[in-house]
Amino acid sequence: MDRQAVTVIGLGPMGTAMVNAFLDRGHPVTVWNRTASKADALVARGAVRAATAGEALAESELTVLSLTDYDAMYAILEPAADALPGRVLVNLSSDTPEKTRAGARWVTERGAVHISGGVTVPPSGIGRPESSTFYSGPREVFERHRSTLEALTGTDYRGEDPGLAALMYQIGMTMFWTSMLSYWQAVALADASGLKAADILPHATDTMTSMPGFLDFYAARIDAGVHDGDVDRLAMGVASVEHVLHTHADAGVDTALPAAVVALFRRGMEAGHAADSFSSLVELMKKRQAA
Repeated sequence: MDRQAVTVIGLGPMGTAMVNAFLDRGHPVTVWNRTASKADALVARGAVRAATAGEALAESELTVLSLTDYDAMYAILEPAADALPGRVLVNLSSDTPEKTRAGARWVTERGAVHISGGVTVPPSGIGRPESSTFYSGPREVFERHRSTLEALTGTDYRGEDPGLAALMYQIGMTMFWTSMLSYWQAVALADASGLKAADILPHATDTMTSMPGFLDFYAARIDAGVHDGDVDRLAMGVASVEHVLHTHADAGVDTALPAAVVALFRRGMEAGHAADSFSSLVELMKKRQAA
């Protein structure tokens, strides 16, 4: 079976993994990177190295961008804008939803079609069908290229708005970074007491494994605007997070993260939510965002 030709621009760890996945599925792949030597191993596998970004765009209808952000896209593609008309750009670079929408307009104004993407796995997850990537943009164009993109991961199409894939990606990153910081904080506290990360790993894993139940329980109540203190109360939560803060302070561990948590809980108290569930902090965050 003939496979669609693909161009990949950006050969960091993620872009390199994507090229290898396309090659594994038999796709002809053209590559370009600012540092040309990064393509050496891929060329040895069968990829074709383009001399310029414009040449790379011209080789395939479909181009996948794996760049740091949208500023990098502008820097690379502006000099190659003459090669954009008629092309489909699948931008898997990370950025904000608003910058993604602006980038999609920029691409469209130059005669190409823009599909946004948010990859939810590290490079080691590329090429695995159980992995997933969010996509948004023109549905008909996405569907036409879905089977090719499935060489990278499973696909989760979210709608026509180009910012939706970026939004879903950033929601995941919001949870990932703060969750991992909480683990680093726990490791630091354990270390202060002579324990290693391996010593607390089973307990940390059990704690994280319990989280889906809490997410499920609170999601329906939050959507309904119900923050009744029938299961938990913010006033009790304040006492708990202050105990966490004091434990870290007593251990001589950095307190920036637990102090930030305490500050948010105290704002909730000042806003009159003492008898409500600590889920009421969501409303506080919404108001802060709107302001």
